[in-house]
Amino acid sequence: MRKSHVKKGDEVVVIAGTERGKRGKIIEVLRQKQRVIVEGVKMIKKHTRKSQTHPQGAIVEREGTVHISNVMRAEAFDARASKRGTAAGA
Repeated sequence: MRKSHVKKGDEVVVIAGTERGKRGKIIEVLRQKQRVIVEGVKMIKKHTRKSQTHPQGAIVEREGTVHISNVMRAEAFDARASKRGTAAGA
């Protein structure tokens, strides 16, 4: 298994896909599937059954997964953006 460029707790930016440009902290890294769960990104609705905690049932909103190649550490992203900004001004 390859070592990944991000780990749990890192601040990342989504660089591709429908959630492009969003920032968040990594909640979990799924190395086998090469995916990550980022806080507040790719929100999905999960319908839960009736239970003692939810007598009526519920629709729970939670984060989905994003492919690991579509995220970049925030400090690297910011460094890249500032480098491009100075090159354009010169």
